[in-house]
Amino acid sequence: MQIVLLGYMGSGKTTIGKVLADKLNVKCLDLDDYIEGTEGMKISNIFSDKGEIYFRKKEAESLREVLSMEDDFVLSIGGGTPCYANNMTTISEMTKNGVYLKVGLRELVERLSKEKTERPLIASIPDEELPEFIGKHLFERSFYYNQASHVVDCNSKSVEKIVVEIEGLLS
Repeated sequence: MQIVLLGYMGSGKTTIGKVLADKLNVKCLDLDDYIEGTEGMKISNIFSDKGEIYFRKKEAESLREVLSMEDDFVLSIGGGTPCYANNMTTISEMTKNGVYLKVGLRELVERLSKEKTERPLIASIPDEELPEFIGKHLFERSFYYNQASHVVDCNSKSVEKIVVEIEGLLS
């Protein structure tokens, strides 16, 4: 079984992916890590050296490569991945287990404000502008996110509870 976790940054894709993969006894993969491995450079360097268009092409190609593997895994993808290059169609066609980890604006702002320095996209945004920035992104991306096979409301839930909920959707 292949499961793709998608959602906005700070939604818990990486954390939930590791716990879910461990529980299902399958590999845990991260699309950004895969791209960094094949490119031999960090995502931030790909953006700065080769540009966003190159990165988005590489991202779409890498997504298809990973989903073509015969292994069972849980794959965490970047927050923007579903929004480019028909990637949501690719996910829907290649796996029936796309899971949108839906987190509300208030909770995302709370989570992300604590880790701004680790998030280049929001590092330079003043705290008072963060809700509007995240809200705008969520509005733009929700069309793609909501095309996932499953939507899991993650507001105020523990990782364990979310994992159990995902397991229930997949059985």
